[in-house]
Amino acid sequence: MLQYNVAFMSIILAISFATLGVSEATGFTIDLIHRRSLQSPSTTFEGVTDSIQRSFSRARVLSQRRSPQSPSVGMIPDHGEYLMRFHLGTPPVEFLAVADTGSDMTWIQCKPCSGCFEQIAPLFDSKQSSTYKPLSCSSSACKEFPSTSCNTTKNTCRYEMLYGDGSFSNGDLAAETITLGSTTGENVSFRNLIIGCGHANEGGFSNRVNGIFALGGGKGSLITQMRSTTHGKFSYCLVPPHSQTLKPSKLNFGDNAVVSGAGVVTTPMVLKDPYPYYILTLTGFSVGKLRLDYPNKTADVSSNDFVEGNIVIDSGTTLTLLPPELYSKIESALRSQIKAKPIEDPGPFFKLCYSVDEGKRLAIPEIIAHFKGGDVKLAAKNIFARTTNTSICLTLAESRDVAIYGNLAMVDLLIGYDLEKKTVSFKPTDCTKA
Repeated sequence: MLQYNVAFMSIILAISFATLGVSEATGFTIDLIHRRSLQSPSTTFEGVTDSIQRSFSRARVLSQRRSPQSPSVGMIPDHGEYLMRFHLGTPPVEFLAVADTGSDMTWIQCKPCSGCFEQIAPLFDSKQSSTYKPLSCSSSACKEFPSTSCNTTKNTCRYEMLYGDGSFSNGDLAAETITLGSTTGENVSFRNLIIGCGHANEGGFSNRVNGIFALGGGKGSLITQMRSTTHGKFSYCLVPPHSQTLKPSKLNFGDNAVVSGAGVVTTPMVLKDPYPYYILTLTGFSVGKLRLDYPNKTADVSSNDFVEGNIVIDSGTTLTLLPPELYSKIESALRSQIKAKPIEDPGPFFKLCYSVDEGKRLAIPEIIAHFKGGDVKLAAKNIFARTTNTSICLTLAESRDVAIYGNLAMVDLLIGYDLEKKTVSFKPTDCTKA
């Protein structure tokens, strides 16, 4: 998805909680929809190129940023990302936004707009919402937010978001009500959430997208703002992009987001730059019986320890990007163990591709991602993707910037984030049945 050089709030924003149709909520789930699913208008491969480019842009941005009651909703894939439906304002108006664990600010395209990217839905009209409250220049949020300025004529707080690929969103900071429609049919509303109302926006979105829904770990994200209700817990289960099921992916909050039971692997989050991303410690991969260690070891060559926090887990990145030394070893191991002749990428973007007729499978060795605290087994669909009707390519790639664990490697895994325990958990799951 679009890559972000995201600023963050340095204060904790208090929110109040209300429910619509329920007296008390301790957990809820919503739907996430992939663009190339049957719930989305596109079922071809035209989004693959965009996903590749955004994955590498994301890594470049992250490298530049280095420095010393609970609901469940659904997500929709879009150009390799997952979208979620939510309602904004009073009366509530429905929108679709990219669900992004690597973003710390939620924004939506608003009227009037001096230059907005094309979208199917009407622009949000804040004048029609009784709960929309623009923040004043003297508000604590406006003073603390790094990329703000003051509209002295209206005494309102302006924000300016600049992204690593040249995209941007400029507009007003405001407090507004966000309503999430859970899969049970009962809506959950959060009042006075701080969002951006964008009046000038540009980016590589499809026309189904209206903005960004921030699931990052920073103080400005909605996960943090909803923390008193969800206790800092959310999880998701991503259905494969080309799944023939009509079921969307699931995004869970609060009690519904707890990942437990047999097969769960839990690894600690590492609190370090780049902030506000979720950072884990990867110790290596296994391809078949061959163990391949992560190259980023501590200075003590006699130590078996790895530098804490060497990979970002990011729902907004499609590919999994690895240091060149590790990637080349994985590619070499796959070439030697897969009993088929590689082909040139029809793209060309990927380094390792095979000819596979539609409906057929390629026999690949067992792949395991080794995290601190446990091992995550990956299926073929986690590391290979169909790029044409007759070709599949390895969706691991090399990056000299930041290593990123992308969303294709998360397919058919229930992945839970616990900001209070500072952990991320993985559980093998058929997400079409979750």
